[in-house]
Amino acid sequence: MKNYSWFIFSVFVLCSSILFAQPDSLYFQKKKNEPIQLGWRTKKEVGLTLNQVSFTNWNTGGANSISAIISGKAEAKYKQEKWFWNSNFNIRYGLNKQEDLNIRKTEDVIEVISNIGLEKDPKSNWFYSSKFSFNTQLANGYNYPNRDEPISRVLAPGYMFFGLGMEYGRFIERMSFYASPFTLKTTFVLDNDLANRGAFGVEPAIYDLEGNMLREGKKVRQELGILLTNKYEEELFENIKVSSLLRLYTDYINSFGNVDLEWELNLDMKVNRFVKATLGSHLRYDDDIKVEVETNELTNEESVIVGPKLQWKQILGVGVVVDLDQIIKSNSSS
Repeated sequence: MKNYSWFIFSVFVLCSSILFAQPDSLYFQKKKNEPIQLGWRTKKEVGLTLNQVSFTNWNTGGANSISAIISGKAEAKYKQEKWFWNSNFNIRYGLNKQEDLNIRKTEDVIEVISNIGLEKDPKSNWFYSSKFSFNTQLANGYNYPNRDEPISRVLAPGYMFFGLGMEYGRFIERMSFYASPFTLKTTFVLDNDLANRGAFGVEPAIYDLEGNMLREGKKVRQELGILLTNKYEEELFENIKVSSLLRLYTDYINSFGNVDLEWELNLDMKVNRFVKATLGSHLRYDDDIKVEVETNELTNEESVIVGPKLQWKQILGVGVVVDLDQIIKSNSSS
């Protein structure tokens, strides 16, 4: 996103400066008198989301399909007067079956996020902060309908971020801005075939003119750059919660000014204690991930790499979510 990188940075800095200049805005005023809970707080959830479409003598046509997403979430938060430590673990896996087609994967995420912060001056709302995150997947990914050659595997790719910086937010669990001028991004491609092809930005294998491999592809790529994040969570109405997580990253050495973007926006609507509807959007742009386009009609090759593209995933589903902490608490009390 080189053409838009400085625009994105400018918008981010502008929004941040507006908030920083108004620490006593209506948002913060509304939350000031709430007590801050100290010590440990944990939360564990498991969920199952189902979607099904069936047609019988439907004159406009349609394809019968059923899909399911299994999810698990665990949070551990520790708070003291001057410092905090928040950790999250998320896992999701989804499948779809459509009439005569084989089962296809729709969702596959393993994610760990940990954040520790120290507040030197309570009046400033600034925290010295360190962030760590890692994410990969469980199963092979394919460019359907081709199932012969995986385009991704477990730890291929895997992404790890670790950085030191500053975080702003009086009520940091609801809304915060984080800026790290020193963030190490490590990309893992622990699969020989994908590494040799140079998938996900690692250096590909080198071959001679006869096709003999001179050097295997590298399985690890490291970058050092700037990371900016913005997190926001709020209950808009009763039982309707919105959450947003925006990440912007640019590397100092390899492609400074090319911004990798990742933005997750979710709207959770709680029907009752167990039933929840979710509407989600996930935007991603990574300059190191190239897109293959089928071009059989134009060339003799099966596909051509055309460069990075903006990726977008949408989720809409209704499912059952079970809060394990509430079940354990109710069982212990009874």
